[in-house]
Amino acid sequence: MSHSTDRSGQRTDRRRRNRRGEQLMVPRAEFESYYGRPIIKAPSWSAQDIAGYFFLGGLAGAGSVLAAGAQLTGRTATATAMKVSSLAAVSLSAAALVHDLGVPRRFPNMLRVLKPTSPMSVGSWLLAGYGPAAGAAAVTAVTGRLPRAGATATGAAALLGPAVASYTAVLAADTAVPAWHGAHRELPYLFVASATAAASGMALLLGPVSESAPARCAAVLAAGADEVATRKAERRLGMVAETYRQGRAGTLLRTARLLTAAGAATGLLLGHRSRPAAAVAGLALLAGSACTRFGVFAAGVASAEDPKYTVAPQRAAAAPAGEDGN
Repeated sequence: MSHSTDRSGQRTDRRRRNRRGEQLMVPRAEFESYYGRPIIKAPSWSAQDIAGYFFLGGLAGAGSVLAAGAQLTGRTATATAMKVSSLAAVSLSAAALVHDLGVPRRFPNMLRVLKPTSPMSVGSWLLAGYGPAAGAAAVTAVTGRLPRAGATATGAAALLGPAVASYTAVLAADTAVPAWHGAHRELPYLFVASATAAASGMALLLGPVSESAPARCAAVLAAGADEVATRKAERRLGMVAETYRQGRAGTLLRTARLLTAAGAATGLLLGHRSRPAAAVAGLALLAGSACTRFGVFAAGVASAEDPKYTVAPQRAAAAPAGEDGN
């Protein structure tokens, strides 16, 4: 009976030491993948095609929203410029996607079935609906013909625009890539903020200075939202956030923040006075948005190539359950 009591006391002492954080007699097992090779397959997408597709799609979608607002407020020159730029952006975006697919007929094949649970399927249908609406809005604005049809197309493009600007974030977060999947809540907000910055930049670059007030305000809001979304994503990612701060991704994202902040500040302070200042602000905002998309893409590739970013978050999530089970 005394031996049984002693053993029970020893087990209790070990539990107490474990709860106090004292070192275990048996060290925790460390995981290493075979020869340090990645555990998951890194995205095989071309950075130029897919990161460009992310950027151009966001520019198109947010641009249609700004175009509709400009149309409603009587800023017809800005509205026409944004409609044309949105059509050009979505056309280039679709071309980049088709180029990455390698076989052009793959895109029409994705429209054979609508799968609500598949971001790629939903995104393909979004593009199929948004593209013609953006095209009709641009053509009617340039030619001046069929104004009612043009107004309907402008409204349809504006309604689909936010989804077009953000669905690529859902598409990326739906993968197993740690830097994307771990930020699945914040990534859509970051993409929308970046798209808004790009569209505001395009409006400052192409629109008259006298019509730039909404674009200048949108640029400031987008810059702030971009910063908040990025910081929240990094906090949620934990150690995986290293991929957003280091290497190529870190350089691109730091550059993006500087360009976006500088473009928003220049547009706000000088964009209503000087045509060259408005153009410089617009270019900075466009470049900042592009750097954001390419930076996020690079962070995803880096997180997939290093096995620790796959294993460590899983171990951290499972640790409380394992400790409770002791």
